[in-house]
Amino acid sequence: MSAKKDFYEILGVAKDASAEEIKKSYRKLAMKYHPDRNPGDKAAEAKFKELAEAYEVLHDEQKRAHYDRFGNEGVPGQGQNFQNFEEIFSHFSDIFGGSMFDGIFGGMGGGRGPRSGASLKCRVNITFEEAAFGCAKTIELKRNELCEGCRGSGAAAGSKPKTCPACGGRGQVYRNQGFFSISTPCPQCRGEGAIIDKPCKTCNGAGMQPKTVRIRINIPPGVEDGTRLRVADEGEPSPAGGSRGDLYCYVFVEEHDFFQRQNDNVHCEIPITFSQAALGTEAEVPTLRGKARVSIPTGTQSGTVFRLRGQGFPRRDGYGEGDQIVHVLVETPRELTGRQEALFRELAEIEQKHVSPRRKGFLETLRKYFSE
Repeated sequence: MSAKKDFYEILGVAKDASAEEIKKSYRKLAMKYHPDRNPGDKAAEAKFKELAEAYEVLHDEQKRAHYDRFGNEGVPGQGQNFQNFEEIFSHFSDIFGGSMFDGIFGGMGGGRGPRSGASLKCRVNITFEEAAFGCAKTIELKRNELCEGCRGSGAAAGSKPKTCPACGGRGQVYRNQGFFSISTPCPQCRGEGAIIDKPCKTCNGAGMQPKTVRIRINIPPGVEDGTRLRVADEGEPSPAGGSRGDLYCYVFVEEHDFFQRQNDNVHCEIPITFSQAALGTEAEVPTLRGKARVSIPTGTQSGTVFRLRGQGFPRRDGYGEGDQIVHVLVETPRELTGRQEALFRELAEIEQKHVSPRRKGFLETLRKYFSE
């Protein structure tokens, strides 16, 4: 019997790969080699089964530890014989969710309940301050609701949908391919499992009608730009009696004129004059929570940074707040009054007479260079 290939090599990951990396790689490769995407390709079928066997070991911490130590022979329960497509996906339901399962691989669920209603998306714009402290927004959304005339059945009053004779109400037709059983939506009922002879006049048999609704969305403190929030059960209803879909809200944070965010910290710049930088001063600085004072010491240089503790965004781990980072910019005046110019000239004369050691060394080097 030939030795099995290395499971890490099969999944295309390093031996120190994280559980998330292993999961991501398996999902990508399983979708690539699935028989529905490679009809009649025996090599793809074999590769698909090989991937399942490798993931069955490496996604389990205990089995992975035994495999790393003893190889294939030392893994308890290794070598699971997956017989068909349905068994593989039910075994790894943690990464093959219902929506992908239905949309890509034909919806073979084997005993799953009625499918959920469609999920919806929306966008919400909030201010920088609202992102910091959280807020509630009410949005207006158009979504499908069950038709009031037929209560979602799609059939006219006094009638009801009939079970599809082609698929027996399952909504799927099956065919065997190698050691897999492949399903596709029934062409006669289009996957609904039922046929409507007399459609409802209100919704023309759709079972749904568009309706405008208002939904309140709670946005937590510290939310980041581009965050996706899930609002459970605010999607569309299921025509088959299943649960409602969800609403996914994408949050976009407006830029601020004064503040910039980096992780949980808030950054800002404050300008000071030459005299304030040289002599020191007290500067009043806006924060998200009001005003604060920063002590600028004598001789402060442009680019100096001061930290205001606890004046940033709520930390993402839920404990405390970030800081506000204040960047000092020493401004050079563009226009001078006569008095200011006179004072600067006087200062320049003083600086030439009383040159600092660093300045003196530079001037001596400069004179030496031009005298050669």
